[in-house]
Amino acid sequence: MERLLADLTRRFAPVAEVVDLGPEVVEILRPPSAEALIDEADFARDERLPYWADLWGSAVVLGRAVRAEQGAGQSLLELGSGLGVGALAALAAGYHVTATDYYEDALAFARLNAWRNLGRAPETRLLDWRALPDDLPRHDRVIAADVLYERPYGGLVAEALRRALAPAGVATLADPGRLGLAGFLDACAGIGLRVDGPATFPYAAGKIRQEIKVFTVVHTPATMRAP
Repeated sequence: MERLLADLTRRFAPVAEVVDLGPEVVEILRPPSAEALIDEADFARDERLPYWADLWGSAVVLGRAVRAEQGAGQSLLELGSGLGVGALAALAAGYHVTATDYYEDALAFARLNAWRNLGRAPETRLLDWRALPDDLPRHDRVIAADVLYERPYGGLVAEALRRALAPAGVATLADPGRLGLAGFLDACAGIGLRVDGPATFPYAAGKIRQEIKVFTVVHTPATMRAP
């Protein structure tokens, strides 16, 4: 991890941001500017933008909720881990954690942030929601924060939850009202996932003021009985 820290420090000159998870306060390293990381070739190829490099309010709210759980003996998958706040919180809660993202650098920051605060890191895996791998395991818990920022992501995230969630598992999604939320709710209903909530939590940081909606997602009884 010392080598990883040196590499990310050299390439990004990261800054530290303090996050209160409830039982403890952690320090999250992040690039100083997500906009500076925009790659025109990446955007031209698949409209990829480095959203992972920001610390989002939804990630903080989700992290606090997960940190309050007892995860020992259970597996947890985070979709769109970004800087790894959710994965870190889940590790601290006792889960066996796999963090996933579309960017290698995001997974590197997720590993580093967990290691710096907890002395251990989650497993990580590159994951493209548009091409889910056949060997994607099912998990007891699946979490995601602020992953519905484009309209097409609603259906993609819903399908990722259906594929990754164990029959009796529970998913939690935190969202501040992004473009893909309505499509996500519709898609879940169409593939046998029940969405409960939302519970709403205020978030404030500097000039940012948000109302973060937290949804619980489970398989319906019909899908739980399906082979």
